[in-house]
Amino acid sequence: MNKREEVLEGFSEVFNKRAWLDKMKMEKALAGYTASEVHCIEFIGKHKEPNVTKMAESMYMTRGAISKLTKKMLKKGYIESYQKSDNKKEIYFKLTEEGKRVFTVHEQLHQEFEARDEIVFEPITDDQYEAFLTFLDRYNQHLDQEIKKQGMTIH
Repeated sequence: MNKREEVLEGFSEVFNKRAWLDKMKMEKALAGYTASEVHCIEFIGKHKEPNVTKMAESMYMTRGAISKLTKKMLKKGYIESYQKSDNKKEIYFKLTEEGKRVFTVHEQLHQEFEARDEIVFEPITDDQYEAFLTFLDRYNQHLDQEIKKQGMTIH
């Protein structure tokens, strides 16, 4: 295996292990909510004026899938929709009290996971972070170009 394959396999392995480790705790703390609902709540809680288009781009889902998801979440009382007085065409979303509760639980879990993994990040220097972030940015730009070549859009 060459270095490139080792890096890509390493990314995959780390991602899968984190997902597996975090999954049980997330599922227990957020029982009754789907992963898509939690991700949608997270997006709405972290962004200004979230709408279907912004959510679809960020979550790598179609606008139709986000519309269907938000309709279910509106019905369940996790989110509310609103329009701005100067733009009656666009629909935006905000969290209800229940949505805010789920958002808070989710954020607390992420902080717990960060604390668990702090030992790995503690010795990393700013130069090492910069090199890694430069690589990730370059790779993301490359993948964006490849997606564009395929006639797909994400952002």
